[in-house]
Amino acid sequence: MIHVNVRGIVVRQSENGKQLLIQLRKRAGEPESYELPGGRINEYEKMLDGLRREIMEETGLTVEMIHGEQDSVITTGRSFSMECIKPYASYQTIEGPVDSFGVYFLCEAEGEPQREGDDSADVHWAGFTEVRTLINEKRFSEIDLPAVLMFLRDEN
Repeated sequence: MIHVNVRGIVVRQSENGKQLLIQLRKRAGEPESYELPGGRINEYEKMLDGLRREIMEETGLTVEMIHGEQDSVITTGRSFSMECIKPYASYQTIEGPVDSFGVYFLCEAEGEPQREGDDSADVHWAGFTEVRTLINEKRFSEIDLPAVLMFLRDEN
């Protein structure tokens, strides 16, 4: 079985520069690490609906905008209804304990997140310096690390 996930690179502009929404994942039996909000989509749930749901469950924030959403195309045929949308990035685990595929979307949200959510704690807006420090200290999720590095590279 393959797990299909949606993940949010949630960004806001503050007086101190751009910030990312991050959280400390706390699940029994797993090492704690910082990550982006997101999770598994439900059967036949639209990706962006799942993304909004996961971000709300984990952070308490309402997504204001998802880049690319306005360009999505939905078709209905004889056998399928399909939605096509441009993500920011995608990932596939090619080895490890869980076979998963995920899609990252660049999002915007305002406000202050709840400090704890669904299996998460220390939910907060982090400046790029803090994010780089967590990466250097190997405290950032292996799943989200490539997308975060890609985003930081694109922002420079």
